[in-house]
Amino acid sequence: MTTLYGIPNCDTVKKARTWLTDHGQDYRFHDFKKQGVPKPQLDAWLAAVGWETLVNRKGTTWRTLDDAAKAAVTDTASARALVLLQPSAIKRPVVEWPDGRVTVGFTPDGFAARLP
Repeated sequence: MTTLYGIPNCDTVKKARTWLTDHGQDYRFHDFKKQGVPKPQLDAWLAAVGWETLVNRKGTTWRTLDDAAKAAVTDTASARALVLLQPSAIKRPVVEWPDGRVTVGFTPDGFAARLP
C-alpha cells in the first residue's frame, strides 16, 4: 500500500491526498505532527533521494532557522538531525509507493507515472 507522509494542513499534502483519492488509490497517511518522523523510514528516504532533496530549503521552517543552523546542514547526518528536531523542514509529501520507491513532492504527472 502507498504511504503518504506529511502534515495535514500543508497545501501540497492536501493536493496529493486529493489526487490519490480522486484516482481511486488507497493510501495510508502518516502525520508528522502527531506521529513524528519514523527513524527507519527517514534513513531509507535519505538513502533513496538524498538529503538535498528531502530538506525543504525554500519553506518557512528553513527560513526561520538562524544562519548557523542552516550552515550546519552539510551532509546526511546533519540533515537527519535537523529534520528529527524540525519535521516541518522535510519537503512534503514523502511517498512510499507499493513498489518500494520513494518520491518527494507532488505533481499530478509524477503521481500518474507511479500508477500501475
